[in-house]
Amino acid sequence: MSGPVLIATVAAAMFVGAVAQRVTGMGFALVVSPFLILLLGPFDGVLLVNLASVVSALVVLATVWRQVDVRAYAWLSAAAVVGVIPGALLAATVEPALLEAIVGAVLLVSLTASLLIARLPLTLTGRTPRLAAGFASGLMNAGAGVGGPAVSAYGILSRWPHREFAATLQPYFATVGLASVIAKAVIVPGALPDLGVIGWAAALIALLAGVGVGTLVAKRLPTRWARAAVIAIAFAGALVALVTGAVHLLAGGA
Repeated sequence: MSGPVLIATVAAAMFVGAVAQRVTGMGFALVVSPFLILLLGPFDGVLLVNLASVVSALVVLATVWRQVDVRAYAWLSAAAVVGVIPGALLAATVEPALLEAIVGAVLLVSLTASLLIARLPLTLTGRTPRLAAGFASGLMNAGAGVGGPAVSAYGILSRWPHREFAATLQPYFATVGLASVIAKAVIVPGALPDLGVIGWAAALIALLAGVGVGTLVAKRLPTRWARAAVIAIAFAGALVALVTGAVHLLAGGA
C-alpha cells in the first residue's frame, strides 16, 4: 500500500474510532485495531493503537472530566494493574490464538448472562464486583487486548448511569493504555511505527476531529441508544476475539 493511501486509511480509522470513543465511552481499539494490524503488522499496529488510545481517552476526558467518578476509576484501575500481571504471564506462556479464543468465548457468555441478569431486580454494589471487573479487564487486556467488554458487563449489572460510566472509562483506558506502551517500550526500546511527520500529524488531526464530531453526536443521542451502542461494541469485541482466535488455531493446525 502506497504512503498516501496508508496515511489516509490510518487517519480514517482514527476518526471513526474517536467518534465511537466519545459517544459510547469505549470502542476505539475495536474499531482501529483490525485496520492498523493489517496495515502495520501485529506489533507496530497494536503499539499505535495503544498510543492513540491514550491520546483519545485524554482528549475525551478533557470534555467529560466533571462526570468522572474518581473513586470508581481508582478502584478499577488498581485492580486492572494487578490483573495485567497474570495476563502478561498468560500471553507469554499460552498460545495467543488459543488465549484469544478462550477470552472471546468467556466474554460472550458473561455479556449474555449480564443482559439476562439485568432483567432481574438485582443490582451489583460494593467494591468487590468493581475490583473483579477491573481485574478481569486488566487480565484480558494484557492477555488478548480486549479489556472493554469486562467493564461493560459490570456497567450493565451495576446500573451505572451511562454518562458517568462513559466519562470514568476515559482515565481508566488512558491508564491501561499507558501501562501497555511503557511495557512495550521496555521490551523493544525505540520501537515506534514509521508513519513520518505527515502521517503522525494526519492521525492526530483525524483523532481530534473524531472527538469533536463525537461530542456533537453525544449531545443529541438518547442515553438508551448510547448504552445499546456500548453493549453492541462489547459483543463485537468478544466475537472478534473468538473468531480471530479460532481462525488462527485452524490455520495453525492446517
